[in-house]
Amino acid sequence: MSFTAAVKSELCRLPLDRDCCTRAELAALIATNGNLSLSGRGGVSLNIITDHAYIARRLYRLLKVEFGLAPAVLARKKNRLRKNLSYLVRVGEPRQAREIVSRLGIVDPKNRLNSGDIGRYTQSSCCRRAYLRGSFLAGGSVSNPETNGYHLEIATELPAHAENLRLLLAALGVKSGVVSRKRQQVVYVKDSEQIAMLLSTIGSNQGRLNFENARIFKSLRNQVNRVVNCETANVTKTVNAAQRQVAAIRRLASLRGLDSLSSGLRQVARLRLEHPAATLEELGQTAVPPLSKSAVNYRLRRLLELGEEKT
Repeated sequence: MSFTAAVKSELCRLPLDRDCCTRAELAALIATNGNLSLSGRGGVSLNIITDHAYIARRLYRLLKVEFGLAPAVLARKKNRLRKNLSYLVRVGEPRQAREIVSRLGIVDPKNRLNSGDIGRYTQSSCCRRAYLRGSFLAGGSVSNPETNGYHLEIATELPAHAENLRLLLAALGVKSGVVSRKRQQVVYVKDSEQIAMLLSTIGSNQGRLNFENARIFKSLRNQVNRVVNCETANVTKTVNAAQRQVAAIRRLASLRGLDSLSSGLRQVARLRLEHPAATLEELGQTAVPPLSKSAVNYRLRRLLELGEEKT
């Protein structure tokens, strides 16, 4: 089960508590992913298609509780992926279909679905959460934080609905954007902390916990990788510098002998030959009397200059 599917499954197990929240969630579900189609003799039917059986069951319960009717639920194979099923929740009786969208306020005079007046469903915090939950169930997805970047989105075919969702998220302190994708308007959130907060806002506490765990693990892994890469780079730099120093000292020794050097340079040159992998600090501690790191560095730079003058 994908991360998105696990979150949606958790949301569909939430109880239906208050009537206002039931209406808000149902209105968002239908506005995001429903359609009105013509039936016989000029009537209309209400159809909502979903890829998940648990969302179809949630829709059935919402319609049963709010309107006291039992919609038809049909399972059918997808054309391209024959192993997968999609589910059609359908209210085929025109009078019932009209009553649903009219009472929810999500239809215009030309029998076209719209997002309606979102204000009627966002007067209280519980209804705002329910409306966002319904929108996410119908058209939302969230990337797996273990394997992908942080991304949550809700897709809808209604531009006004996308703008309403953006404003609703902004009221919650969530920064979102809207982008066109084929025939859809996609509201997206990229900030990991806001995605985590949004998951718990719509009721997915387990989803937020899994998201946070994956985020912390990824952050820790990235931090370890950065430290290891930094240490590796430092070690490589130290080794390369030490090799250059050893080569320069050996050239000096072969051309003029180390005894021709000053006592300070001669001491550091012999220490470097004896300890080719030591750091500057370690060389300084080995010297008698001990030398500071800056003193060792200065003398080695001087040895390099002398060695290069002789090449």
